[in-house]
Amino acid sequence: MKFLISMHINPAVMDALTDEEKAAIGAGHGAFIEALKTSGELITTQALVDPSQAAVVSVRGGRRVVTDGPFLESKEYLGGFYLVDCENKERAIELASRIPDAAVEGLGIEVRQVMFADGQLEA
Repeated sequence: MKFLISMHINPAVMDALTDEEKAAIGAGHGAFIEALKTSGELITTQALVDPSQAAVVSVRGGRRVVTDGPFLESKEYLGGFYLVDCENKERAIELASRIPDAAVEGLGIEVRQVMFADGQLEA
């Protein structure tokens, strides 16, 4: 079963961390990635730039409309994700709890099963 484990970032929380705490989070992600590679459960992982660098695209009246910045005004944003292939949701939750961000008050980790990929329904 495939699961998307997404990391939600609160910039105020990140700004309050010390350089050492930020380095520990980075090192923790490195160790987590290596563990997932070893177990064979990692499909891919990606970190995303700050939403201020995003573009929002919509089509209205047949015309493309592009605006800068995040789609929604909120204090949190999607900072990155892990796409994993593991036995079940319980295992995905177990993996998510090992992400360093999960231990930081104000940051969030979400686990969602992938419903389809390449047009093939899985759920």
